[in-house]
Amino acid sequence: MQAADARLVTPEAVVLQFDTAGLGSRFIARALDTLVQLAAVIALVLVASAAESGGAGSTALGIFFLIAVFAVIFLYPALLETLWRGRTVGKAAAGLRVVTREGAPIRFRHAAIRSALFIVDGMLVGPSVGVLTLLLSRDNQRLGDIVAGTIVVRERSGARAPIAMSFPVPIGLESYVASLDVSGLRGEDYEAVRALLVRGRSLDPRVRYDLARQLGTTIATRMRHSPPPSIGPEWFLACVAAAFQHRFAVPVAWGGAAAPIASPPTPFAAVTPPAPPPGDEQWGAVVPRPAQAVPVDRTTGDGFAPPS
Repeated sequence: MQAADARLVTPEAVVLQFDTAGLGSRFIARALDTLVQLAAVIALVLVASAAESGGAGSTALGIFFLIAVFAVIFLYPALLETLWRGRTVGKAAAGLRVVTREGAPIRFRHAAIRSALFIVDGMLVGPSVGVLTLLLSRDNQRLGDIVAGTIVVRERSGARAPIAMSFPVPIGLESYVASLDVSGLRGEDYEAVRALLVRGRSLDPRVRYDLARQLGTTIATRMRHSPPPSIGPEWFLACVAAAFQHRFAVPVAWGGAAAPIASPPTPFAAVTPPAPPPGDEQWGAVVPRPAQAVPVDRTTGDGFAPPS
């Protein structure tokens, strides 16, 4: 089964794309973990046999053996996934890791739910239930993953690691960004804004401006907001991105750059789309003019400046 992509927007407004593990890699990981558990059970049998031959009570020995086997079956994956950030011996060998649906490290409750339900859908009922759930779910989740709110992702793949981006507040637009109400925006809206700001430099200026104008109009409508005519579409989208991150991430002082998790490319360092003619009430209806190259502000790394 092919691995699937899971696109997530974290509470820090960071878009992550995971390569979820398919049936084949998860079967390999489970087989390796089963071998480890089987070796532990064999060791327990040898210890119990040696203890019984040494004169230990059969009742106490039987209780100890049952508790130890339960610990091997249930606590082995639960404790390892908790302490090893979502990995067991088998998952580490197969390059897999368990994370929450939000992309965060799992806790003991997540691992315990997954381990308990594997006893049900992987052992008592049989593996068919878990396999069918994994094959039919969108993100390759078995029953334990669905209940626990987790996914299994591939760590070793050809895909590039997710990059966290931060968008600083444009200098001179601090008060405007602070006034924006982005509570009505969804994660998909932020993802679209982020994609345009990051990839806009590779587009033809006219195409880039037209896309920014269309997306800006959609975002402004969703926000029930009318951007001032002095702020162009890309400026507006940059302000929205900064306001969205400020609302859902660690507070950032207005007028200062947010502390980026990774150094992102500047949204538009090569060209700046033209500002709409003075007096226009809605820049979304303005016909774009050819963009003019402007020098990059070396103090901010931006290719735009606050409106005069």
